Amino acid sequence: MKSICVYCGSSDLVSPDYLAAARQMGQVLAERGLRLIYGGGKTGLMGAVANGVLEAGGEAVGVIIPSMNTSALAKSDLTRMDVVPDMHDRKARMHELSDGYIALPGGFGTFDELFETLTWAQVGEHQKPVGLLNVNGYYAALLVALEHAVGEGFIFREHLEALACETDPEILLETMGKYQHPHSAVKKWMREG
Repeated sequence: MKSICVYCGSSDLVSPDYLAAARQMGQVLAERGLRLIYGGGKTGLMGAVANGVLEAGGEAVGVIIPSMNTSALAKSDLTRMDVVPDMHDRKARMHELSDGYIALPGGFGTFDELFETLTWAQVGEHQKPVGLLNVNGYYAALLVALEHAVGEGFIFREHLEALACETDPEILLETMGKYQHPHSAVKKWMREG
């Protein structure tokens, strides 16, 4: 892996624990020589993860749409900022630039990006690792809901097990580095075998 896409919240109205975890995630990415790909924002966890990368001497690439490319929202000191026409292009560009994906705590946008990435893996559109940084148990309820979906037959167990979930950035990246794409589950899901 050379580039990791990080999905995360942009709200400043969150616990300092989340901001600290995002900054630490950025530092770990930089220390491992991994380029950050993210939404280009300067607020909330988005700003914190980018600051962590840049403060540790790493590269941070933002992907943003014109309406968000403002002095109030966009981070101006990134390695590079790609401005794309709309949200669909934004997600596609982030996907194209990344070798793996990590979701930190966030809201609707983070959930949207996470689930789209998981869905693309489920149907074989990519074979890249996806992980959750489960800060302060943020994703605990989501994991329960996903287990319920497995139990009810809506998600294959192999697809859920392919989602890495850790509380420590170093361990998360190590787990993602050992990722094995569930090819047989993809074929089964697509009714190819």
